[in-house]
Amino acid sequence: MSIRRILCAFLLSLAAPALAQSGKPSIDLSKLSHEEIAQVQAPGSLLQLAKRYKETGDYEHLSWTLERLTALQPQVSEFRLALATTYAMLGEKPKTYETLLALQRSGHGYDLANNPNFAKVTGNKAWEFIIKGLKDNLAPVGDGAPAFSLPAGDHLFESIAWDPVRKVFLVGSVRDGSILRVDAKGKTTPFIKPDAANGLWSVYALAVDPAGETLWVASTSSVYFKGFKQEDYGKAGLFKFSLADGKLLAKYILSDDGKPRSLSSIAAGSDDLVFVADGLRNIIYRVDGSELKPFVANPKLLSLRGMAVSGDGRYLYFADHMLGLFGADLAAGRAFDLQADPAKLALGGIDGLAWYENHLIAVQSGMSPRRVIRISLGADGRSLLDAGVLDAANPAFALPTTGTVSGDGFYFIANSQKNAYDGYGSPKDESKLKPVEIFRSNLRANWDRNKHAQLSQAASVISQSKPGSGRFSNVEGGSNSVSGN
Repeated sequence: MSIRRILCAFLLSLAAPALAQSGKPSIDLSKLSHEEIAQVQAPGSLLQLAKRYKETGDYEHLSWTLERLTALQPQVSEFRLALATTYAMLGEKPKTYETLLALQRSGHGYDLANNPNFAKVTGNKAWEFIIKGLKDNLAPVGDGAPAFSLPAGDHLFESIAWDPVRKVFLVGSVRDGSILRVDAKGKTTPFIKPDAANGLWSVYALAVDPAGETLWVASTSSVYFKGFKQEDYGKAGLFKFSLADGKLLAKYILSDDGKPRSLSSIAAGSDDLVFVADGLRNIIYRVDGSELKPFVANPKLLSLRGMAVSGDGRYLYFADHMLGLFGADLAAGRAFDLQADPAKLALGGIDGLAWYENHLIAVQSGMSPRRVIRISLGADGRSLLDAGVLDAANPAFALPTTGTVSGDGFYFIANSQKNAYDGYGSPKDESKLKPVEIFRSNLRANWDRNKHAQLSQAASVISQSKPGSGRFSNVEGGSNSVSGN
């Protein structure tokens, strides 16, 4: 690459984020070549470039920018739909059709029949076939149903776990930091409340270790917490309670550096094999003795969400809302990419993640349509063979987030109310807060679906699986730490 192109790429990484504010680009963006844009590594810079090209109507440069964005973040369906739209506005039928067909085949659904942005590529049987397939994907799928409702009001329930010993659910409130027991009919009983002794703040995630009779709670001092104190800003920790009586057994508070944190997901195995993720700093911590020690801290991660420990305790699986699914070998202390066919498996937009009989259960709130899927794993635990839709496009799925496994059912929050709160943590309109619906998906639905196809894929997919490949290539770490460049 020429010196000029190297300089342009460098300038873009520095200047592009400020373009929207300044209104005056420091370089002539219209003269950037396709090759130069393809060298940009920062998605944020590309987003600002895309905004500028869209504002000026430069759809050719916009298409190059979106091509690069989709290459860097192939699991973000919004980027691929925007790319198809841009191709359509340029009148490039083959590229439009190819991009939309790829979305349709991986399960995405959209209604584009009367979208004026696609006017240049309509009017033939190929187009009719494509828009029908995309619209068909919006049809409800699955035999799941609402299980029970949580009380309406200013609670912001964002976590749920199952206690198999007492056969009750546990739910946590972001707003008041309380934890309730809930029976199968939705009757609630107070269990744990914040006090000076336990020091709880907002409850963002729960996990149960039935063998150890313990409840793990991820709590953060957020502005959403009604008892928020300015001196607690930035504090967060993992709390361990007795499942029997709610007694505090231990707590692990992260060091306070005055910057915000959000411990927002937990994965627990047996014998205190526990992980908690900071969704703001994109760090996964592991309980190690009396401390929380960083286990995964890779700068390529963008938005950590759900986690799950494999049934044999060998692997931790974790979701990045924008990048998809990854794994970590717990014995080797090494993260790895999960081998999969991206043309068949759409893995973006995952919020909740759970383990069930050598499968991962994922809640995809960031996909159209919103859905719950069951992903089958290869024998090596490092490959994804197939995904079956348990429930999708259900009217109850206003904003599905996290869930828990109980028997052969997956119970999850179907209509999180978090979008009903403003940036200061207060309800936009308390009278409009709805009861939180807990939905049940049948984990055994279509259990043998495509079983033979899965087996035929297994040999080729597993043979491609290599520890520490892809985004986590050259990741080094001991038994307690994984880091990356």
